[in-house]
Amino acid sequence: MLRDVNEGLNQAGRSVMDFFFPRRCPFCGKPVGKELLCAACAKTLPFTGEAAVRKGGGYGRCAAPLYYEGVVREAILRYKFKGKLGSLSCFGALMAQCAAEEYSGAFDAVTWVPVSKKRLRQRGFDQARYLAASLCVDWHTAPQTCLRKTVDNPAQSGLESADARRANVLGVYEAVEPEKIAGKRFLLVDDILTTGATLGECVRVLKEAGAADVVCLTLAMTR
Repeated sequence: MLRDVNEGLNQAGRSVMDFFFPRRCPFCGKPVGKELLCAACAKTLPFTGEAAVRKGGGYGRCAAPLYYEGVVREAILRYKFKGKLGSLSCFGALMAQCAAEEYSGAFDAVTWVPVSKKRLRQRGFDQARYLAASLCVDWHTAPQTCLRKTVDNPAQSGLESADARRANVLGVYEAVEPEKIAGKRFLLVDDILTTGATLGECVRVLKEAGAADVVCLTLAMTR
């Protein structure tokens, strides 16, 4: 896994940044030089392996390279809430490899689950958009803006039941330029899969806008 991921990352353009800001493993913090993660974490991280794809009634299919637990959970929270953007190269490469293995030939374009304008101002960046852009690096493409979040609803993490999560996201997204969505097959990117309520709502909106198909990808999923 480590060798494949490291070979999958395009080092061009990052050498200057690596010189001034030595790369560290996003999971344990150890210096890794030009590698993406340390050898120890490559052996011990909770990879999803053969269970990388989960099927759900609302979102259809979602793949993820990692389980959302332990050091993976901590690394994602540091990235998401503390702006540790140095993790993006590793996260993007892990997701790109997972998508290539599970969805080869299944999508034409990449998009993401957006945050609200208020959340964007508070956080300073859209974590799913950055993940989508990072995994697109080796594909020499860029993610397509397809969705806009129109309601700053309460965070899903504060809701326990699946029904409450579904109700919380109903109607909070709208399609952007539906004519550019129609007929395309999309890879929809987010950070974490829990109940799948958010992904399911975004898939619904994309398909209503004319998307031919949507498959989902997250960095991690709950067991």
